[in-house]
Amino acid sequence: MRNHLGPTSESRHRKTCCARLTTGHCSLLSVSRYQPTLIALTFVAVEDLLHSIVLWNEVESGRSFDSSLEVALVGDISVIPLIDEGLGNSAYLLDLDDGRALAVDASRDLRSLYDAAQRRGLTVAYAADTHLHADFLTGAVQLARAQGAQVLASASGQREYPHTGLADGDELDLGGLRLRALATPGHTHEHMAYELLDDSRTLGVFTGGSLIVGSAARTDLVSPDRTEELARAQYRSLRRLARLDDDVAVWPTHGAGSFCSAPPGAERTSTIGTERATNTLLRAESEDAFVAQLLDSLGTFPPYFLRLGEINRRGPAAVEGDTLHALRAAEVARLITAGTQIVDVRPLADFGAGHVPGSVSIPLRPVFATWLGWLIDADKPIVVVRNPDQDPTEIIWQARKIGYDQLTGELDGGVAAWTAADQPTGSIRVAGPEALDGARVLDIRQSGEYQAGHVPGAESTELGALTARAADLPDEPLVVMCGHGERAMGAASLLARAGHHHITVLDGGPQDWADTTARALETGR
Repeated sequence: MRNHLGPTSESRHRKTCCARLTTGHCSLLSVSRYQPTLIALTFVAVEDLLHSIVLWNEVESGRSFDSSLEVALVGDISVIPLIDEGLGNSAYLLDLDDGRALAVDASRDLRSLYDAAQRRGLTVAYAADTHLHADFLTGAVQLARAQGAQVLASASGQREYPHTGLADGDELDLGGLRLRALATPGHTHEHMAYELLDDSRTLGVFTGGSLIVGSAARTDLVSPDRTEELARAQYRSLRRLARLDDDVAVWPTHGAGSFCSAPPGAERTSTIGTERATNTLLRAESEDAFVAQLLDSLGTFPPYFLRLGEINRRGPAAVEGDTLHALRAAEVARLITAGTQIVDVRPLADFGAGHVPGSVSIPLRPVFATWLGWLIDADKPIVVVRNPDQDPTEIIWQARKIGYDQLTGELDGGVAAWTAADQPTGSIRVAGPEALDGARVLDIRQSGEYQAGHVPGAESTELGALTARAADLPDEPLVVMCGHGERAMGAASLLARAGHHHITVLDGGPQDWADTTARALETGR
C-alpha cells in the first residue's frame, strides 16, 4: 500500500515557455505533457573535458563552462540539469511552476543550483537524494538549512539528520506533479529512484546510479564482500525500470567522466525505450551474464569514495566563507615541517619551471576535485599555491564537495614570494615527443586508456597507484606521460617528493608522439 505524503491537489494548469539554455552553469531540459522533448547532453571524456551539446541532432561544440545557446522550448515541465563536468555527474532542478523547485542529487557545491534557481525565481522546497553518494557530499542538508527544503531519501539509508524517509511506493504530492519512490538497490544497498508523474502518466524517472545511459553504475563501493550481491540487485532494479513506457525520460546522476559509471558513456539523458534497445546490460541474456559484464567493466576509483558514504549518512558539516587565508613564506615553511601538504594548482609549465619542494601538482581544471581526493591525504592540512588569475573560490568549493575542508590557506604571493624569501625551489623538465627516443617511459593513464593505445615499450602504472609506489621505483632517467600532460606532472611531482631527480614530463600524449614520429601506437596490455 502506498503512502501519500503531502496534500493532494488536482493537476495544475501549465504554460508554454521560452527558456535560455546556458551551458555555463546549467542546461534546460523540457518535457512536454503531450510531446516529450529531450535534450541529450554529451561530452567527450578527455582530459580537458570538452563538451558537446546534442540538440535534435544539431551539434554545438565548446567548453561547457563558457558557452551559451538560446533555445525556444515548447513544454510544460522544466527540468534543469546541473552538470558537474569534473565528477561526471548531473544534479537536477525541477521547476514546480509555483515559485518552488525540487532538487535531485545536489552536491555540497550549490553555486550552479543557486544561480539557476535565482534566475528562474525559485526556492528549493524539496531536496531528494537517490543514494548515499560516494563521489561527493550531499547538498541536501545545506538546502534544508538555507531554504527550508524538505529532504527526501531512502528510509533504509538510516541518515542521522532530519529527513523524510521513503519506502518503495511512497508518493509525495509536489503540487500537481507527484514523486513516487522506487527501491532500486544495486549501486548502493539503499538506492532509490524517483518516478515523476502527472496524473497517471510517468513523465520521467530520476535514476541516480541505477540505470544510466548505456550502462549501470558500479556496485563495489559499499563493501567488497557485497559487490556481487549488489550487482545481482542492480540486475533486478534495471529490469524493473525497463518496464516503464518507452517515452519515459531517464535522468541519471552518474554519466560520462564519473568513476561511479561502469563503463563511462557519452550521453547524459535518455529514454526508457532507447535504453531498452541499446543498453548492453539490459540486453544481457541472463542475470549471470549481466553480473559478469558489469563486474568486468569496473576500474579503479579514488580512495575518498570509501569515506563519503558514511559522512553523507551522518550529514556533512555546515561550511561558511570562500576565501583562502594568506600565509607568508616563512609560515608555510614551518607548516611544511609540521606535516602540512602543499597542493600547487598552477598549469603544468609553471609548476615545472619552479615550485615549492615536496608540493603535489594538481592543475585547477574541472577534474581538480577527483585528483585532489586521489592524491592528497584527507587527514592532513593543506596549503594551496596558485597563480593570481586562478579563482580561490573554485579551489575551495571543488575541495569542499569531496569533504576536503582542511585548507589552512594559501602561499601569499605564490612562488614569486617564496623565491624572494630565499626559500628553496624545485623544477621538472617539460619536453616534446622527441624526449621519448630511447628513454624509459611511464604511462600513468587509467588502464583502459593505456590499452586503447600507448607508445610501444611504455610501462603502465595508474597515477592513483603512485602515491604508494613512488618510493619503490628506481631513481633513474624517466619520461612520464599521460593524455595531455597535466596528470603526468602530478605523477612527476609525486616521484620528486619521493626523492627522484631525473624526471621529464611529456607535454602532450600518445597521439602527439604518433603524429610526430609517424609511428603506430600499440594496443592491449
